[in-house]
Amino acid sequence: MLAVENERFVTERPQSAARLEQAQRTMPRGVPMSWMDDLYEHPPVWVTHGEGAYFWDVDGHRYLDLYVADMSAFCGHGPAPVVAAVTERIQRGNQFLQPGEDAIPLAEHMAERYGMPKWQYTLSATQANIEVIRIARHLTGREVVLVFDGKYHGHLDPTLVVLENGDVQPEYLGLPRGAEARTRVVPFNDPAALERALAPRDVAVVLTEPALTNAGLLLPRPDFHDVLRELTSRTGTLLAIDETHTLVTAYAGLARAWGLEPDLLTLGKSIAAGVPLGAYGMTDEVARALAGPEESNVVSGEAVQEVATGGTVFANALSLAAGRAAMTRVLTPDAFARTARLGGRLAAGLRAAIDRHGVPWSVVQEGSHAYYAFQPEPPVDGAGSRRADDPDLRALVRVYMANRGVWESGWWLGPTVSVAHTDADLDVYLGVFDEFLADVLALTD
Repeated sequence: MLAVENERFVTERPQSAARLEQAQRTMPRGVPMSWMDDLYEHPPVWVTHGEGAYFWDVDGHRYLDLYVADMSAFCGHGPAPVVAAVTERIQRGNQFLQPGEDAIPLAEHMAERYGMPKWQYTLSATQANIEVIRIARHLTGREVVLVFDGKYHGHLDPTLVVLENGDVQPEYLGLPRGAEARTRVVPFNDPAALERALAPRDVAVVLTEPALTNAGLLLPRPDFHDVLRELTSRTGTLLAIDETHTLVTAYAGLARAWGLEPDLLTLGKSIAAGVPLGAYGMTDEVARALAGPEESNVVSGEAVQEVATGGTVFANALSLAAGRAAMTRVLTPDAFARTARLGGRLAAGLRAAIDRHGVPWSVVQEGSHAYYAFQPEPPVDGAGSRRADDPDLRALVRVYMANRGVWESGWWLGPTVSVAHTDADLDVYLGVFDEFLADVLALTD
C-alpha cells in the first residue's frame, strides 16, 4: 500500500518532479535546505503560495495543512496583521544594527506574557538555545548540559547527541570529537535518573521542553517538574525551558500555565508567524551575566570579558515588526481559546475513529496539538516512544493523506490546529483519517 501511494504521489506531481531534477544541478539533494528532502519518504513538493489553513503546489494541488511547518506556521499562512507589518517595515528599511520602534513594545509584551523580565532576540530557537547554554556555563563555571532522551532543541552541538546502548553518542556526522562528553542524557519522567545525573554538581543547565514534542507528545508525570526544579536548585544548576513547540498549546506557554519557574525560557518558530525570530527570556539575576565589559572589543583578535552572544542580523527591524504583530494581534487569548477547543475536538475525533475501527492506538492532546501512538497507552519517555513507533506505517499515513489533500505532520510530531483552522477543516482531516483506517484494515481482512 505504501508503494502504491508513493507512486501515485510522484505521478500526480510532474512539475514538482521536474523542479527537483533541475534543482539537483545547483543544490545538494535538489533542495535549498536538507530537511526538505529528509522530512518524508516521498519527494518534496514545490510550493507556490499559502493562505490561511491551506497551501498550494506547482501542480495545482491544494493541501489542508495540519503540519503547519513544524509548528512555525501556527499563525496560519499569510496572516493579515503580520503581512501589513512586514510590508510597512521593509518599505521603511529593515536592517540598521540598532534598536527600532518595535523592540520595547515586543519585549514588554513578552515579559508580561511569559513572566520572564528580561529578553534577547536571535533568528531562531536554535540560536537562542546556544546563547542560553553559553550564559549558563559562564554563570555556573560548569560545562555539562543535561537533556532528556527524545528531546530536540535545534541543531546545536551540545544537544545533538543520543543514547546508544547506554552511552552518549553524536546524533549526526560532522560534530566535533568529544562533544558528547559535555552532554548528559537521561530518561524523561525519571526523577531517580535525574538525581543521579545531577549529583556530581557539574551540570551547568538542564534544557528541556515542558512536554517533549519530537518523540510524540510525552507529558510529564504529575510531580516531575516539581522534582526537576528542586533538584536543579539544590545542585546549583540552571533550568532552561524550551517552549519553541509547546508555546502553541497555551497563550503564555506551558511553563506559565503549569506554574513552572525556570531561570531561562526560549521561544522560536511561530512567534513571528514564521518570519525568522528566536527569543530567550531570563530572570533579573541571570540577566546580570550580560552586562557589558569594562573594555569593548575594538580590535579583532583580542580576548573580551563578555559572554558570546549576538549576531549581525539578530533582532533586525523586520523580525521584530513581525514578532510584535504576531504576538499582539494574531496569537491572542481568544485565538488560543479557539485553537484549544479545536484541538480538543481533533483529539476526540481521532479517538472516535480509533475506537470505531478497533485499532490498539492511543491519543494525547495538549491545547492545539495532538498525537496518536501505535499502542494502547501513550509513551512516557523517549525509549517508549521509539518502541511504539512504526516508521513505515507513519510514512503511509502521511502520503495517503497528502494524496487526498491533507498535509499531515512529518515523522512522529502529530497534527496541530493553527489559528487559521475551522471546524469544517477538522471535518475534512478526520474524514480522511477515518478513510485511511478503513482502507488499511481492509487489507487485513
